[in-house]
Amino acid sequence: MNGFGGFLLRRTIGTLATLLAISVIVYVVFYVTPGNVAQITCGPRCSPEQVHQVALQLHLDDPLYVRYWHFLQGLVAGQDYSTGTSVEHCSAPCLGLSYQTDQQVLGIILTRLPVSLSLVFGAMVLWLVLGVGTGVLSAWRRGRLTERVLTALTLAGWATPVFVIGLVLMIVVCGELQLLPFPQYVKFTDDPEQWAWNLLLPWLSLALIEAASFARLTRASMLETLAEDHIRTFRAYGVGERSIVGRHALRGALAPVIALNANNFGSAVGGAVLTETLFGLPGLGQELVHAVNVVDLPVVVGMVLVIGFFVVLANAVADVLYAVADRRVVLT
Repeated sequence: MNGFGGFLLRRTIGTLATLLAISVIVYVVFYVTPGNVAQITCGPRCSPEQVHQVALQLHLDDPLYVRYWHFLQGLVAGQDYSTGTSVEHCSAPCLGLSYQTDQQVLGIILTRLPVSLSLVFGAMVLWLVLGVGTGVLSAWRRGRLTERVLTALTLAGWATPVFVIGLVLMIVVCGELQLLPFPQYVKFTDDPEQWAWNLLLPWLSLALIEAASFARLTRASMLETLAEDHIRTFRAYGVGERSIVGRHALRGALAPVIALNANNFGSAVGGAVLTETLFGLPGLGQELVHAVNVVDLPVVVGMVLVIGFFVVLANAVADVLYAVADRRVVLT
């Protein structure tokens, strides 16, 4: 197939192959380890009977490829789990059962996922607006006072830890000025206005850190694009500088910004641990830390798979956006 349809087909096949490779790596890292895998999976509080039951569920007596096949089968078709007194069916995509709560891992993740997505999507809008806007303005005003001030602010944002920014915002905005309440997560479906007000400070804390990297990258890309021949041609024909920057140079500088945003979004879904902990947001990051502390291996594995899925999905979407921004990508 040629054209955009063929491009989408190739990217879809590549995405599925990448997800399969991630599942193999995750399985090998977590389930093909030295020591008693059943004991590690079940956790330190499990009785010998429970450890034996876990060993049967993991098919530890079977060859490695058979064990991985059962693991993969659970992801795509679901599987049954014995809870001792009954058999519980785990529907696809089955990520297993938590040995601390006996809940399905997918259900645990789905209760936490809206919190993390709310945090990341809102912060993403802010870091794109602030970062790209700052980078474009800095490149446009190169050599002037505006560029020096913006560069200094960018470096300060790059060097400041997220918990420092979060603490300062809470002390000043919530404590001294009392402009906002201390953040407390409210579901969007319950009250959209309170949802946004309570997430505003977490959004700013995460966005200010990420915006610094976007500003630096956008500035460098804009300066490179503004030095190209077609930009000089536009200037020779008398095209206004604002039109050159806004309509021509910015579009050519967006490719690396799209790539960085895809990586940042995918990793931030499960990686905003400090932000969630600081503001008490019950997201994936907090749940992952808790699962590691109590050695709830099925939850850890499920979290890693879901985070990997979002990273791959974000990069696949970025590839499609490349093709929309630059049709030459379709031919590669």
